[in-house]
Amino acid sequence: MAKDLLNQYRKYGYAVERGVFDSYEIAELTHAFERVHDEAMLLGRSYRLLNAFFKINNDAALRPVVRYVQWPSYFNRTLDRYRRSPRVLKFLAPMLGINLKQITNQLHWKHPGTANMECAFHQDAKTLRPRDAFRDLENSSVQTGIAIDHHDRSNGAMVVYPGSQSLGELHLDAEELAMDQRLDENDLERLGLDPDKAVTLELEPGDVALWSPHTLHGSGPNRSNAVRRFYINSYIIAENSDRGEWAFRNGVSQPLSGQPAMVDYDELYEKPGPMFVD
Repeated sequence: MAKDLLNQYRKYGYAVERGVFDSYEIAELTHAFERVHDEAMLLGRSYRLLNAFFKINNDAALRPVVRYVQWPSYFNRTLDRYRRSPRVLKFLAPMLGINLKQITNQLHWKHPGTANMECAFHQDAKTLRPRDAFRDLENSSVQTGIAIDHHDRSNGAMVVYPGSQSLGELHLDAEELAMDQRLDENDLERLGLDPDKAVTLELEPGDVALWSPHTLHGSGPNRSNAVRRFYINSYIIAENSDRGEWAFRNGVSQPLSGQPAMVDYDELYEKPGPMFVD
């Protein structure tokens, strides 16, 4: 990891590395997104099987809209391979070491014409439960996102607040329901923060964004004519987490296999599914 990139991450709570994955690799990931999206549309409703979860918004006036899919890497080998890419470890090792579990594996879509799909300012640390299963989050965990498409303000790119990682855990109106609420600058003002200092992460396909679990961030609506996709993976030092799937053990990439580990679905073993979720 370049020293200036590491310094930016530590100072501002986020960083962007440009051109990590080339056009061929983004084409592979695009195909994987499309495959998972087609499978979600065939389901037509939110659906769970073990840790894999398809979030599908339904509106009486519209066709089903795929919002996100959690842990598609269990059933898509391409996505499994990229979540544990040695290129990703190059970013993570200087910060976290080489024994890492993964606590988030998600595909996110923002479709054109879905202006109501926003995400309020939030901290990812707030969604990790139970809290005592994750230790020293600020120094132990890093969130990453691979841009599959061009990202800018017009299509709902991520907006971050530089330096907010140093504020600790904040009380936000959105809390765990951030994905169902509007990106509102008033939330920043209520925290005593200047909305003009928020930064939109403009990304190109193949760029990788990194942010802290305590960095305030959100995203606005997609008002463009094109889809905006983001492949999000979060990692944590293995010894500081009682949950998560292995990503790297002693620096060696670990494919998903065997019985799924407990991550964020508490009823994994009592109600494994498959089942539709209203």
